[in-house]
Amino acid sequence: MLVLNNTNDQPLKFLLMGIPGLTAAQVWISIPICLLYVTALSGNSMILFVVIREQSLHEPMYYFLSMLSATDLNLSLCTLSTTLGVFWFEAREINLNPCIAQMFFLHTFTFMESGVLLAMAFDRFVAICDPLRYTTILTNARIAQIGASMLIRNVAVMLPVVFFVKRLSFCSSMVLSHSYCYHVDLIQLSCTDNRINSILGLFALFSTTGFDCPCILLSYVLIIQSVLNIASSEGRQKAFNTCISHISAVAIFYIPLISLSLVHRYGHSAPPFVHTIMANVFLLIPPVLNPIIYSVKTKQIRKVIVKVLIQKQVQI
Repeated sequence: MLVLNNTNDQPLKFLLMGIPGLTAAQVWISIPICLLYVTALSGNSMILFVVIREQSLHEPMYYFLSMLSATDLNLSLCTLSTTLGVFWFEAREINLNPCIAQMFFLHTFTFMESGVLLAMAFDRFVAICDPLRYTTILTNARIAQIGASMLIRNVAVMLPVVFFVKRLSFCSSMVLSHSYCYHVDLIQLSCTDNRINSILGLFALFSTTGFDCPCILLSYVLIIQSVLNIASSEGRQKAFNTCISHISAVAIFYIPLISLSLVHRYGHSAPPFVHTIMANVFLLIPPVLNPIIYSVKTKQIRKVIVKVLIQKQVQI
C-alpha cells in the first residue's frame, strides 16, 4: 500500500467531495447554496456596518452582536471557495497545507461562535440580574478582553491539532467526504496511528463548545430565577423579550451541530448525499439566520437598517 507523508517532494493532494450520487444535479443544487452564501455575507456585513456606523448602537449588547457577525462572516468565507469550486467547476483537488489552513480557520471560527454566544449569555445575565452595575461591569475594555481571550483560547486549542495533523502519513485513498477540509475527515485517511489526533480533537471540542454550552444553560437558569422574582407581568415579559434573539441564536448553532453529530454516528443507513448536504447546510444555518433574527427581533437594529436603506434610495 502506498504511504505518503508531508515530507515528500510532491505535495500531498486530497480530493474534495461534491454530492455523491447526484453529480449531474450538482450545479442546480449549488444555486440555493450560493444564495445562502450571498445572504450570509450580505446580512452579516450589514449588521457590522450599522453597529460601527450608528453611535446609538455603541453598547455592550451590540458590540457582542458585531463579534457574532464578524465570526459568521469569516465562517462563511472559510468554505466559500472550495464549496463553490467543487459544485461549479469540479475543482476538487486541494493540497495538504491549504487543507490544514482551511480546517484550522473553520474549527477556530466555529469554536469562536460558541464563545461569543457564551459572552452574549453573560451580557443578558448582567443586564437582567444586575442592571445597576451593567455599564460598570461591561466596559469597553472588558468587552475587548473577553473577545481577545476567546480568540486566544480557540487558537491555543487548535494549534496542537494542526501540528499533529501535519505529522500524519496518508495512504493512497485521499478522498474527503465534504466539500471542505474537516479534522475528522483528514485523520480518518491516515494510515498511521491517529489516536493522539482523536484525543486532541475531542479535547478541543470539550474545552470550547463542551464548556460553553453548560455555562449558557446555567446563565439562563439564573436569568429565569431572576425574572420570576419580578413583580409585574409586564416587567417579566419585557425581560424575556430581550433574550429571545439570543436564545434563537443558541438554538440554531447547537441544534444543527448535535443533529449532524448524531447523523454521522447513527445514520449509516442514510444515503451519502444526505450527510454531505447536511454538512454544508449546517455551516450556513447560523450565518444566514443570525442577521435575520436580530434584524427582526431587535427594534434598534431594525430601525437603523431601515434608515440606512432609505438614505441609499434617496441618494440613488
